[in-house]
This record gives sequence, structure tokens and C-alpha cells, in this order.
Amino acid sequence: MAFDVNNTRIEMIKEKFLNLMTKYSDNEKYNLECWSEIEKHYTSKSRHYHNLEHLENMLIELENVKSQIRNLDTLLFSIYYHDIVYKATRSDNEHQSAIVFEKRINKTSFDGIIDCMNQIEATKEHKHSTDNDTNILLDLDLSVLGKSTEEYSKYSKNIRKEYRVYPDFMYRKGRKKALKNIIELNSIFKTDYFISKYESQAKENLKFELEQLS
Repeated sequence: MAFDVNNTRIEMIKEKFLNLMTKYSDNEKYNLECWSEIEKHYTSKSRHYHNLEHLENMLIELENVKSQIRNLDTLLFSIYYHDIVYKATRSDNEHQSAIVFEKRINKTSFDGIIDCMNQIEATKEHKHSTDNDTNILLDLDLSVLGKSTEEYSKYSKNIRKEYRVYPDFMYRKGRKKALKNIIELNSIFKTDYFISKYESQAKENLKFELEQLS
């Protein structure tokens, strides 16, 4: 498998999703169908970083900021669906992910679909939002950038694997541009908690990778 999450941890991710779905749908078969679709996409052989381990990390980080969240269920749906469509050769993954989410959750009683779609779309450009929940989602999504040197190295290698269709010279050029854009931001993270926890290490990690690419 292209991810490093054991069965027990997969069950935790699954259980949290099904508990969420049960609030808005009493169709157990449909709820499981939605989970199976999520699991299928996030365990695709082409996924080396954007996989269940990524979801797990976001869910773990979420526990630290729950008290700051206005609508937890909307944020949870955004986490599960934000990368359900992910292909390195596409530029509309976020939009397509939002569409899959709408198609699936439109069949439930959940009434925050538009808000959730907006959050998913926001993960494309990672711009500061007037909505604090969206900013938290963006910080959860990028929290790997501020992890230890070892964890960041694993992340950067897995990103390269996802872009293996591109030759080194093309990948380096695109990756360097992406890293520079992030480094030049006034702040990588949007919320005080994540700025305090990860900002400094994230900048060190990005600069190190940039040096390696150069």
C-alpha cells in the first residue's frame, strides 16, 4: 500500500466519519458506501502523501483546536473530502473534490454544504480567509510543513513520488516556485495556534528543501 496507516488507525478514521454521517443520514448502507469511496481514493497506489495518513494527521491536529471551531461538522466533512480527487497532472483537484462532496452529502440532511464546498475550494490557493474555520482547515492541511526534519523529509519525498510523471528538471522548477511562494508569505499559517507551534520550523524546512533543489 502507498500509505503507512495500520488497520486499527484506519478503523479510527472510518469510525469518526461514520459517526459524522450518522448525524445526517440513517441509511447505513449509503454511509458505508460514502466511506468506501473515500477509502478507495485515499488508498490509491498513486497516493504517497495525499492519503489516509494525511487525513489522520489532520484529525489528530484538530483535537488541539476544537474549542476554536464554530462548526465542527462542516470542518470534518471538509477534511474528509478536500483531497478525495487528487491527480498531480490536474489543476482543478479542489473543485472536483468539492463536486464529489456535494453529490454525496446532498443526499443527507446536512445543511452546511455550501460552506463546506467553499472550504474545500480554499485549499487550492491557501489564502487567508475571513472565516476562522477555513483558516483552521488550511493550517491543518499544511501542518506537515512544521513537523520534524525527518517527517518533513518523508513528506517531500512522497510529494516527489506523486509527481513522478514529471522529469527532474521540470519537477525542480515547479517545486522551487511553489516553495518560494510559500516562504514569501508574511505567515505560512493563518491562526495563532499554528503560527506559534509550526511557523518557525516550517520556514526552516522549506528553506532546506529549496537548497536541496538548487
